[in-house]
Amino acid sequence: MKNLPVITLKQGKEHSLKRFHPWVFSGAVKSVDPNLKEGDIVEIFSEKGEYLATAHLQSGSIVAKVFSFQRIVTGYDFWKEKIKHAYLLRRDLGLTESIHTNCYRLVHGEADGIPGLIIDWYNGTAVVQVRSLGIHNIKELIVNALMEIYKSNLNAVYYKSGDLMGKATGLSVEDGYLYGTKTEGIVLENDCRFFINWESGQKTGFFVDQRDNRQLLSTYSKNKTVLNTFSYSGGFSVYALKSGASFVHSVDSSATAIELTEKNTGLNGFNENNHKSYVADVKTFLNNTDSEYDIIILDPPAFAKNIKNRHHAVIGYKNLNLLAMKKIKKGGLLFTFSCSQAIDRSLFTSTVTAAALESGRNMVILHHLSQPPDHPVSIYHPEGEYLKGLVLKFD
Repeated sequence: MKNLPVITLKQGKEHSLKRFHPWVFSGAVKSVDPNLKEGDIVEIFSEKGEYLATAHLQSGSIVAKVFSFQRIVTGYDFWKEKIKHAYLLRRDLGLTESIHTNCYRLVHGEADGIPGLIIDWYNGTAVVQVRSLGIHNIKELIVNALMEIYKSNLNAVYYKSGDLMGKATGLSVEDGYLYGTKTEGIVLENDCRFFINWESGQKTGFFVDQRDNRQLLSTYSKNKTVLNTFSYSGGFSVYALKSGASFVHSVDSSATAIELTEKNTGLNGFNENNHKSYVADVKTFLNNTDSEYDIIILDPPAFAKNIKNRHHAVIGYKNLNLLAMKKIKKGGLLFTFSCSQAIDRSLFTSTVTAAALESGRNMVILHHLSQPPDHPVSIYHPEGEYLKGLVLKFD
């Protein structure tokens, strides 16, 4: 086995790695091989010379992200087995052969043992997002692995990492097809049809992490009036309409997002008779509308990208939820979410509780919501649970 460059930790700083947490912070490092550069593969040792893990070197406060806690030889076979293991999990979840759903998350970073890598599958197109130089350096191996695993079912691999890599490393990286060419981006999710624009849409093109929560909304929506805020591509709107909602309003500040919402509601056979879209700031809309709704969905973008923004995010979530609580009919429901990793489940629940207290209304929690199982969370890396949600019922 070829000797890899080494990072040595300070005394006592090896405990988190012994508990299989995959991050090494800069304050834990005693010494680094001076010839190392970002993206290199390194072995991590304790001060006493004990091997701990193998990782990619990064810049910033997290200096290394672990992809193996055993000494291994990296190469195509290693990375292929990692991705194949992720694929087999999705197969066992019933996603890879489903006739009702043909879009899902194939690789979910740390939980699948590949920090810095996200792959979403859209009916034959794999959309790859990379957040580290180490993973960027093996992108061709990733493509080859996908070709071997999916065979003729793989039509294209789209690399959508330009913005992320620019922020993470300062490198100029262009998005584009690493394999195949653009195909019509229409997918099925629980028999709902959606047009996915992975080239210019948000994230990888669609929020596949809300699949189970959209399905839950379906069980409550028949004959109900529904407001879907931060609607983006209209996922919750389509599910509500298909399950028999009397009418749905979709609100997003982006005209492009509203165009996508209307395209998707039309794709599923709905029109202005039971759906209306608004290009508007959600808070402004809630303040100005005279309408009350049976169900309101709050699914905003992350208010806190990091810990230092957490306080302002809490205030934002509280004020947003308070506005919505004032517009829900007696007996109605609020589906409310946070995708801010810096806001944990307990803090989010406390924040919504603060809004409830200020509203003066009585309500109960019916459901605690999270991300679906194709977005797994390593028990050793609780930071991977980023999506939190509640369903509240109002008396």
